[in-house]
Order: sequence, then C-alpha cells, then structure tokens
Amino acid sequence: MASQGRKAAITSGNEEGILARVSSTVSQSTVVYHGKKAASSSAYFTKRLAMSTGKAAWILGTSFLVLAVPFFITYDRDQQITEMEMQNASLLGTPPPATM
Repeated sequence: MASQGRKAAITSGNEEGILARVSSTVSQSTVVYHGKKAASSSAYFTKRLAMSTGKAAWILGTSFLVLAVPFFITYDRDQQITEMEMQNASLLGTPPPATM
C-alpha cells in the first residue's frame, strides 16, 4: 500500500509524465529549432534547384530539336548527294567534282 501512495503522490502533483516533460523540453530547445530550420531551408533549396534544372533541361532539349536536328538532316542529305555524284562520275568516267 505504501507504493500505491507514492505513485498517487507523483502523478497527482503533475498532470504530465516525465516522458512528456522531457519531450516538450527537447522539442522547445534551440538546437531542435535550428535543426528544423536548416532542414526546411535545405528542402526548399533542393526543390527550387530541381525545378530550375527541369526547366533548363526542357529549354535545352527543345532548342536542340528545333535547331540541331534540321541541321543534321540537311548535312546528311548533302553527304548523300555528294556520294551519289561521285558514284555517277566514276561510272561515266568523268573526273569527280571538286570537294571543299
């Protein structure tokens, strides 16, 4: 019965337990506050960096499709035409056209 009296005295004076008091003390410390602030800032920076990187990749990809692909297609056509002219010239026995 003596142990029941001590338990009643400990819990009746404090509405929260020891674990709750320690938890609230830790969560209100400046170290936890600065840690949460740093984590939040890091997450925000990472999100912004990912969005910017995605936008840059989109711009570079579409620019490549619009500018470089037609150039490569035209270059390949010119190479094929030059090759065909050289084949025709060799079949006809005329000297090949001057190349640049």
